Amino acid sequence: MEINKIIGKGNTAEVYEYGENKVIKLFHTGFSISAIKNEYNNAMVVKDLPFNKALVYDLISYKGRKGIVYDKVEGELLLDWVLRIKDVVKCASYMKKLHSEILKNKVSGVPSYKSFLSEFISKVKIDDNIKKEAFAKLEMLEDGDVLCHGDFHPGNIFVDKNEELYVIDFMNVCHGNILYDIARTVFLVEYTPVPENVPDYEMLILFKKKLSELYLIGMGVTKEQIQDYLDLIIIARKAECPNEHL
Repeated sequence: MEINKIIGKGNTAEVYEYGENKVIKLFHTGFSISAIKNEYNNAMVVKDLPFNKALVYDLISYKGRKGIVYDKVEGELLLDWVLRIKDVVKCASYMKKLHSEILKNKVSGVPSYKSFLSEFISKVKIDDNIKKEAFAKLEMLEDGDVLCHGDFHPGNIFVDKNEELYVIDFMNVCHGNILYDIARTVFLVEYTPVPENVPDYEMLILFKKKLSELYLIGMGVTKEQIQDYLDLIIIARKAECPNEHL
């Protein structure tokens, strides 16, 4: 089957229309085969759980590149929606609604959040004492079997014309404590950098902070409750995304 027009592009893959009502996430040449298989496995594990998502169908090769076939989700990315509508309160409400539905689920057959953090903390080039303290803190945090999406933010959420919400991107799915996934979302929303040359730079910084605050209020969690998780996520991120300057 031939791929049709491109409908999205990210750091790891391009997304194309693929037949009727499906898309193919076609990974860049040279991207880790194990990471692609891991995403496919994660998507299969969560496929039948009761929350809206892009359903997965197959892992294929296409002209020398690996691709994962998903349902085509109709609607608009929540990121595009909120930048267009400027309704940060409703955006936070949408996020709370869908994330709460995801976090109700328990899961096995996916990595633990501790193994995810440990892998990247071990690769970070920092003072050995700081690294030892990070591993000690990680060991003290609670384990868990809650489904953690691992990459839950407005760029991975679709909203359709009926205000139904769908989550995409299962690369970082893991199991763990609910506070980890909430902390991960706060990090992705509030702490990831905004390029300084973009229009309305200062406004976007304030916007991200406000969205993070409203999301936390909606989830019924304080910044203090997730601070230990945030500290470790920030350290691990230095190796996870080394070109991202926090």
